[in-house]
Amino acid sequence: MDVTPATAPEQAPPRLLFVGAALGTVYLVWGSTYLGIGVMVEDMPPLSAAGGRFLVAGVLLGAVLALRGGWRRLRIGRAELWSCALLAALLPVLGQGMVTVAESGGAPSGLTALLVAAVPLWVLLYRALAKERPARSAVAGAVVGFAGLAALLASNGLTGDFPFWTVALVSFSSVSWAFGSWIQSRLRLPRDPFATAVYEMAIGGAVLLAAGLCAGERIEPAAYSAASWAAWAYLVVFGSVVAFSAYVWLLHSAPVSLVATYAYVNPVVAVLLGWLVLREAVTAPIVAGGAVVLLAVAIVLRAERPRR
Repeated sequence: MDVTPATAPEQAPPRLLFVGAALGTVYLVWGSTYLGIGVMVEDMPPLSAAGGRFLVAGVLLGAVLALRGGWRRLRIGRAELWSCALLAALLPVLGQGMVTVAESGGAPSGLTALLVAAVPLWVLLYRALAKERPARSAVAGAVVGFAGLAALLASNGLTGDFPFWTVALVSFSSVSWAFGSWIQSRLRLPRDPFATAVYEMAIGGAVLLAAGLCAGERIEPAAYSAASWAAWAYLVVFGSVVAFSAYVWLLHSAPVSLVATYAYVNPVVAVLLGWLVLREAVTAPIVAGGAVVLLAVAIVLRAERPRR
């Protein structure tokens, strides 16, 4: 009778440490991936580079799982495979893939991260369309956030030194990523979250590679610079295998309200790195509109936090 009370306190600290480590990884690594994408697409074609990134990451993670738990760990049913394929289309392909295309077209990494930060606002909109009843403060925060998002798009579309289609594409990728995050809990997925990540990345990478070849992209490894290769390798290992796996695990192991806090930490990291490394301009509209979006995200997440 005394076994359970004695072991519970011993299990709690490691659990908290794992959650903290996974959150820190998502905070810092995903914030830096926008810089990595910007460096990668200086030489590499966007669709093929993104496809190769996710395909290699999926194979690497699958090999690790097989070595640790055998190939049975990767066995899934047909319904689970179709669910993974749907998430692959929404997250790696239309989410990260379109971000890569947008940055190759000239979208600054810092501005891209700020637009992607609106994911929790889109999730709230999907919940409202599903006839759920979010808190009034969350709705108010979403309205403020979309106003800030509109200001970012309008100001940079009129005065930006890059095509407007790039920021519009980033906004579309944010909508897709939010839908994938929202619908994930409603799908039949493998019990092992890391197996889910394997199939999402492998399927998404294969689709992006095929799209790149169909679009006429030429893969010329010898023509790419060392910097682009280093950025690609960083995105494979840290951006995909490590951070994406940590994100999927967090969705299964921690409150969504806590996991979603990455949305207003990543942009700060991305803007600073873009300014320091790529010398991207941090204009007044970006600062003002970005601050409004991040404030709105904070309001929404605070309102949606479950109460004890």
